[in-house]
Amino acid sequence: MKKKPSPKQVTEKMNDSSSDPNMLTFGEHLEVLRRMLFRIIIVMMVFAIAIFCFKDKTFELLLAPSQWDFVTYQYIEKFLHYFGSNFAFNQFHINLIATELSSQFMTHITTSLYLGFLVASPYILVELFRFITPALYENEKKHSVLVTVTMYLLFVVGVLMSYFILFPISFRFLGTYSVSGMVESNITLKSYISTFTTLTLVMGFVFQLPIIAFFLGKLEMVSSKLLRQYRKYAFLVIMLIAAIITPPDLMTLVLVTIPLYLLYEVSILVLKRLERRKK
Repeated sequence: MKKKPSPKQVTEKMNDSSSDPNMLTFGEHLEVLRRMLFRIIIVMMVFAIAIFCFKDKTFELLLAPSQWDFVTYQYIEKFLHYFGSNFAFNQFHINLIATELSSQFMTHITTSLYLGFLVASPYILVELFRFITPALYENEKKHSVLVTVTMYLLFVVGVLMSYFILFPISFRFLGTYSVSGMVESNITLKSYISTFTTLTLVMGFVFQLPIIAFFLGKLEMVSSKLLRQYRKYAFLVIMLIAAIITPPDLMTLVLVTIPLYLLYEVSILVLKRLERRKK
């Protein structure tokens, strides 16, 4: 176990650091931060412009979940057919409209910026890691690399789950729901893209639960014993969260609740390992 330095040793280290010519002043740190943000913005804009230029392919991918023969429905049907069921989804068609003169162009721009941010996110994480690395010890650098990679992978899994499961099922239910045959559903493109981006970001951040548990465990604010003790209540809270971010559909609720609860169990395992390492 690493011995904690005495106050005298900390003071001597600070005095030595202040005379180190390689140490940066506050103004120099701000300059490094400014250059880092400038590089991040440039990379994001390059990706956004490239995505903007490939308009047809971009919106083909974005609008695919709105189709009745989306790949998710096909795999669900194949899965059920494997067990002898003849279940098949009903065909549907929902009109996407633009009600404002500039709405399609502005949606194209905002969507390109959003996707540019997603595509550039690995580079953004690398830049942020390079910025904080000088302030870390060697063992902290190794841990921070693992945490950073895990955060990104969990975010990607959340985004993919939203794209392939949550959003298409939500769109199908809400888009085809009708209070009367006299009412026709025409969804605006702005509403479609807004719902799509909101759900993907929400799921990306919700999947950070094990990372949040890790940091809370490091601060000794939670423990694996505490999470095990409140398993039942956590399951109810997870179901409530899933009900809020999903349409009032039992199938979607189950598809979202299960992975979220699995993340809760993963958080318990993360805290167990952290506690063993402390001992």
